[in-house]
Amino acid sequence: MTRLHVISAATRPTSSGRPLARWVTGRAREHGGFEVTPVDLAEIALPFLDEPEYASTGNYAHQHTRDWSALVDSADAFLFVLPMYNGGFTAPFKNAIDFLYNEWKGKPVGIVSYSAGPTGGAPAAEMLLPVLTRLGMLPAEHSVAIPGIPKLIGAEGFEAPETLAAELAAVLADVAELAAQREAEPAAQAVAVTA
Repeated sequence: MTRLHVISAATRPTSSGRPLARWVTGRAREHGGFEVTPVDLAEIALPFLDEPEYASTGNYAHQHTRDWSALVDSADAFLFVLPMYNGGFTAPFKNAIDFLYNEWKGKPVGIVSYSAGPTGGAPAAEMLLPVLTRLGMLPAEHSVAIPGIPKLIGAEGFEAPETLAAELAAVLADVAELAAQREAEPAAQAVAVTA
């Protein structure tokens, strides 16, 4: 089964992203094709990048980096739940990405963005895509952008609009398909070598 990490990219203590990430995690579990692990960047609490060597070497001097590396490496695919601040994605999230390199490479990723305003964080997701492509990740064709997030957080957590479950289902389907293609590649290569 595909190991999917749902990463909540917000680090503010009062972030609306946490209830949203819990809802996304629940939906991913209901999909049935994933072994789902929720990851909260605020709990990971990485410092600003403090490794002496390039991430591409995989030589990590600090335990927090080795722990983060092991967590990210254990995933087959990701869903990023990210806020938009001032038109872009957050510095702590970029920092978390930059700590690593090979651990991200070749893995499928879906994006769920949100904002207090009308864009739903879509500009942040658009800004993130070149970074993911540069890392060699495989972005899902579909994405989700959720506007007006403060109004969707109630006493019971995230209150999803009616159409949102279908939008997220499309992202999950993309991620599952990309993961299946990625898993099939080594088998196809092995057949080609023995043929």
